[in-house]
This record gives sequence, C-alpha cells and structure tokens, in this order.
Amino acid sequence: ACCGRPIASGIATIALISVRRLPQVSSFALPHGSTKAPWGWADFCTRHHDECDVATLKPEPVNLTPSLWSQIEMINHSVNASVREADDREVFGVIERWDYPSSGSGDCEDFALLKRKELIEAGIPRQALLMTVVTDENGAGHAVLTLRSNRGDFVLDNRTDKILGWQSTNYVFVKMQSEQHPNEWQKIGDPSNATLTASGQN
Repeated sequence: ACCGRPIASGIATIALISVRRLPQVSSFALPHGSTKAPWGWADFCTRHHDECDVATLKPEPVNLTPSLWSQIEMINHSVNASVREADDREVFGVIERWDYPSSGSGDCEDFALLKRKELIEAGIPRQALLMTVVTDENGAGHAVLTLRSNRGDFVLDNRTDKILGWQSTNYVFVKMQSEQHPNEWQKIGDPSNATLTASGQN
C-alpha cells in the first residue's frame, strides 16, 4: 500500500519538461548485499512470466541525452497524469498486489511498473530500470522506479512529476532490483552516505 500523491501543476510541469537539458549529476545507490524480492514482485511474476523468466544481462546504465531525458520526463508525467491513485483493496480486492493499472487506477507499485514497461518499449535497457522499495518521511512503505544512468541514479515517483537524484528524495531506500536480473534484489544504504558520483558534466 502507498500514500497519496500531491497535486502538481500541469502547466508548470509541461513548461519544465519542454526545456531540453540534462539533470545535475547524481550518485549511485550502492548495494549492501542481496535480499529477498518483495512478495508483490514474486506475485507479479506468477502473472507476467515474460517479465521475470529472462536472461541474466550485464549492467547497462542508460546514456542520457537532452532528447532522451525529455522523453523520460514525458513518460513519467504521462503515467502520473493518466492513472488514478487507488489502493489495492479498491482496485483488486486484496491488501497487496503489484500489477499494471489496466483499469486506469493503481497504487505506487503499479505506477512504477507501467513506467518501467513504457520506458523499455521506448528503448531503454531493462537493466537501467529498477523497481525500488523505500520508506517515506512518515515511515510508510512506498515504491518508485529508479533509472540508472551515466549521470547517476534518478527516481520516477508517482507523487511528483519532478525526477530527482535518489539522494534528494528524502526517502530511506530499502531494496531495489539488481541490474543483472529483475528477480535478484539488493539492500540499499542511506543516500546521505553515498560517495560514488557518476561521471559527467553538470
């Protein structure tokens, strides 16, 4: 289950994403050992074998360009605008379920899954799109999509249309998918302790 999303200004968002530029360089979310996949992901895999029964691949951070970054922002905004926030009990009749918001409604995991799907269809490597579990400022569980790039890790979040470096979100990062395989998950440390910064220019 996830908390709700603040209402953002559509005009401000459109104005923001219309300016082609690159984000400030971020750092990478460093893993601290392997951990179990969330139950929701394992359950998702029982319905979407093509998403989970996949080959192990080498890490492939996406090489950001201004035009690609603009496309990523557009997809993030489009999904946030088109899906209605609703919890799993309302949508699926169960306490927890990760799935695509095919009915037009879903919670945070469903937003993140749809963004992942659309970004893969747009040509971004699967290894660069990592489902991620965090806790927010109130200690509530939340899920986001982490984009791994040559400029560091960035978070696509249903609560905001602004894509932030992972260390700028004020979330505590708990676990995320491995780059090599979506069924392998890793523990993540405190973003305030991140020291490995991506190469690139501001």
